[in-house]
Amino acid sequence: MQNVTEQQIQAMAPNAAAASNGKKISAKGGFVRLECSADDTFYLGECTGSGKSNYITSVDFIEPSAPVCRCSCPSRQFPCKHGLALLYEIAAGKTFGTCEVPEDILKKRAKKAGKKEEAEGGEQVPLTEEEMAKKKATAERAAKSAKAARTKKLKKQLEGLELAEKLVRDLMKAGLGTMGGTALKTYEQLSKQLGDYYLPGPQRLLNGLIIEVAAFQKDQDEAHYDSAISVLEKFWTLVKKSKQYLSDKLEKGEEAPDDNELYEELGGIWKLTELEALGKMLPEVDLMQLSFWCVYDEARKEYIDAGAWADLADGTVYMTYNYRPLKALKYVKEEDSTFGVAHVSAACYPGQGNLRVRWNGGQFRDASAEDIKKLRGMAATNLGTETKSVKNTLKNAIADPFIIRLVAFSQIGKIGDSYVLKNAAGETVMLGDAPGIEPSLERLSLLPEERLLEEQVLLGAFYYDGAQRRLKLQPLSILTENEVVRLLY
Repeated sequence: MQNVTEQQIQAMAPNAAAASNGKKISAKGGFVRLECSADDTFYLGECTGSGKSNYITSVDFIEPSAPVCRCSCPSRQFPCKHGLALLYEIAAGKTFGTCEVPEDILKKRAKKAGKKEEAEGGEQVPLTEEEMAKKKATAERAAKSAKAARTKKLKKQLEGLELAEKLVRDLMKAGLGTMGGTALKTYEQLSKQLGDYYLPGPQRLLNGLIIEVAAFQKDQDEAHYDSAISVLEKFWTLVKKSKQYLSDKLEKGEEAPDDNELYEELGGIWKLTELEALGKMLPEVDLMQLSFWCVYDEARKEYIDAGAWADLADGTVYMTYNYRPLKALKYVKEEDSTFGVAHVSAACYPGQGNLRVRWNGGQFRDASAEDIKKLRGMAATNLGTETKSVKNTLKNAIADPFIIRLVAFSQIGKIGDSYVLKNAAGETVMLGDAPGIEPSLERLSLLPEERLLEEQVLLGAFYYDGAQRRLKLQPLSILTENEVVRLLY
């Protein structure tokens, strides 16, 4: 029988409600028939439902890392609750009868295998010379058209960056105070123009600047003004670097995607195949999720589901991001916590700090005490060295505002009203809540046992607190000898 875990089912579910409903169907005995093929690649279930006839549900494991659920119910969710319920039946080790793989499933497998073979350059039916010439001409026309479109877009973006540069220069000359009052409407219009120039990164930063200035007008809190200055600095840096980047690409005639982190800031959307072609792959890696949170980004107008995953081979922390724009919430699946280890081949995005990774399929298993022990052994013990490395990365104005690391500590306690982490060498760092992450600091006071704050390992996010002008660390999770205690999940 296939090895299916609850973590894997939850990861496949379109949302938490579908997974919960599927589990309920399985628990109450909703299946009147369960069968599987002799080669253990196909599972079928007949499930009672709200319709007149029972629903026929199946799961195809011809690719074990990417099982395919199918169902005769009218639901538009994929997988539907019945497919998830069948997975729960498999996970529970229920008894299945024997059946043949249906003819329509075999045809679907053959069709999929044919497409895969074609994509991989496998054996194909030979073409005539005329067909080959026609195919070559079509490909050349398509490539020429795509190249022209990309070049046109780069030139349009450079026009937009000229506008953005003038905007920043004017603000630096006149001062942020000139953005106040009715002038904000003008800057909102300029932000929309940046969108027309295919500049989502600069547009997002201008939106952030508008938000901070508007907030300062309401409450006169200097923290908003400090944040606005920080955003303006990032805006200026991004505009200058982007102009040079695009100018170089046009001069060299290299309009295709490359491994520069600015590509995504300027509206590029990475495909897994493109990242793989650039050598940005982590082959056969075991990643364990240690923290998860969801935030709303007002400047982006979207929710962001973020997961911090540690590589069991070397302790490197990678990030997964799921962006859910307000305008498309019902179409984008919300991610959830994963309490286990994913064995995957992941594409790794360009950039600095905690690199973003993404993958399709993969196999999940429960985390073990041995996994946690490995990660504890990879935690940083020298705070001085770690903070120096982090500061060098955070100096990059367009880098993420936080860097996540595993840090060994001897004690976490309070000095006055502030939480402080101390390591075995007596080095200390103040704890706080970083921008762009759910708050977690106060949850330290809710921990059930004092031992969790002594001689453990912390997964924390280093960040620079502009108001207090110092580097701080936000606690995300605590790794004990045999468990992970999450402050965010």
